[in-house]
Amino acid sequence: MGKFSTIDYVIFIVYFLVVSGYGYWIYKSKKKEEGASDSKDFFLAEGSLTWWAIGASLIASNISAEQFIGMSGNGFVVGVAVAAYEWIAAVALIIVAVWFIPMYLKNKIFTMPQFLETRYNQTTSLIMAIFWLFLYVFVNLTSILYLGAIAIANMAGPEHFHAIVIAMAIFSLIITLGGMKVIGFTDVIQVVVLVLGGLATTYIALTLVSEHFGLGQDALAGFTTMMKEAPDHFTMMIDKPGPGASQAEVNKYLMLPGIALYFAGIWIVNLNYWGCNQYITQRALGADLKTARTGILFAGLMKLAMPIIVMLPGIAAYVLYKDGALQTEMGIGENFNADNAYSAILGFLPTGLKGLSVAALTAAIVASLAGKANSISTIFTLDIYKRYINKDAEEKKLVIVGRLAILVAIIFSVVLTWNDALGIGGEGGFTFIQKYTGFFSPGVFAIFLLGMFWKRTTGSAAVAGVIAGFLLSIFFNSYAVGIFGHDNILYTAYLNKAGEYEIPFLICMGWSFFFTMVLMIVMSLAGPKISAKSFEVDSKMFKVEPSTLALIVITLLLVAGLYITFW
Repeated sequence: MGKFSTIDYVIFIVYFLVVSGYGYWIYKSKKKEEGASDSKDFFLAEGSLTWWAIGASLIASNISAEQFIGMSGNGFVVGVAVAAYEWIAAVALIIVAVWFIPMYLKNKIFTMPQFLETRYNQTTSLIMAIFWLFLYVFVNLTSILYLGAIAIANMAGPEHFHAIVIAMAIFSLIITLGGMKVIGFTDVIQVVVLVLGGLATTYIALTLVSEHFGLGQDALAGFTTMMKEAPDHFTMMIDKPGPGASQAEVNKYLMLPGIALYFAGIWIVNLNYWGCNQYITQRALGADLKTARTGILFAGLMKLAMPIIVMLPGIAAYVLYKDGALQTEMGIGENFNADNAYSAILGFLPTGLKGLSVAALTAAIVASLAGKANSISTIFTLDIYKRYINKDAEEKKLVIVGRLAILVAIIFSVVLTWNDALGIGGEGGFTFIQKYTGFFSPGVFAIFLLGMFWKRTTGSAAVAGVIAGFLLSIFFNSYAVGIFGHDNILYTAYLNKAGEYEIPFLICMGWSFFFTMVLMIVMSLAGPKISAKSFEVDSKMFKVEPSTLALIVITLLLVAGLYITFW
């Protein structure tokens, strides 16, 4: 695998200096403004992010190592079907923009635990604040850092893994300590680098395929060849395994259970992630409604194109690997780890483009680390420190505590990443994040959905929902098969590669959400007809302007076109 040349290092260093310099300039200009030490400015960049900065920041924070590495790895294994996560996200962002964001802005919600305390009670808020902190540190922050370091180390040499971990942690720390405004506007640069570098990698991947099959340097011919050589990788639907199905077919279905996933977990994954997640909603909570909506819908349009960058290189690596090209060119053995598909393609990049593509990967990783660390800081400072430890803390004190929380969170993630303490490498990066986030998602989404739109939902039902959603997720993932068998009216479980029966985790999420909703509804029916803490819902809140409606229609037409093409 080719190493960096001088020009690659120069391009990477220029990227680092531009992002850091721009971030420092934003920080200094912000300091000169009145109220620059205000905590809401630090945590939310209140009123200062434009729609394009919100959209860019959403994408920069979302597209990270789990997409570049994990989704590319899933592209290697299952192909275009994994794009469902991105394309359904575009529809989920429409729902969030039209119905969720107006509820947050009207009720002056700044953090997700604050929403739960305002709508339900302090107990629900505290439980979820602690849940989110654990999830963000132990699942998200650590996995992003680990996957990113693995990918770059595959380029620079595995002996540099720990140095890369420290370098990325420090880089993200520099960005994060400036607050949400610095993160938001530097994310615009990060997205430009991410897209340019990602497109360059995809172009090279397609031309590698065309060259390997004797068609010259023709990206379009490479794409056509990929569809011909791997037709099973260009269908959205994974067939349900029948008797005698191979383990590879079963593994694909466990990852993406065909048509069933559209009636189950994929909606919960996306609506919970984009609508009930501090890490994401934080970008829009400091803006007015029109700006927030436009930024969110702009992000939705960009999501539709993301599989080109994060998935196609994985499919290209699969076609090359299947035909023996990766083995002969790069000395890769038979036990190829799919999560290395993206970095395998990077190894073929010419001088200069290699630096740009690694800069793109680093931009995605650093932007996500910064955004996640800022959300950890916001929840800890506003929902735990100010609420329970120092109620009278001044604005400057809150900002100091916020910065300390960022430092501690990043140190934790470095320690956990150092020797892969969580076993992320064994699970597969993208699946690891989706699976373990899925333990929390059903209960969280149920309490948000009912809390916003059903006035009868009670605080006790919310507490029960949080706990039940988590316990039901554990039950379906670990114990249901042992109690109810591997095939019944609710699910079909299959033998996984470890020889144990497993229910597809997206199906587990669907049933966990369903039974949590039933429990919360039954409990709330025993209470008053209207909860004393319910939100006022005015239909005018959900009215959209013509320009917003146009963006929604364009997005839905594009989603329909993509599904018709690859169904």
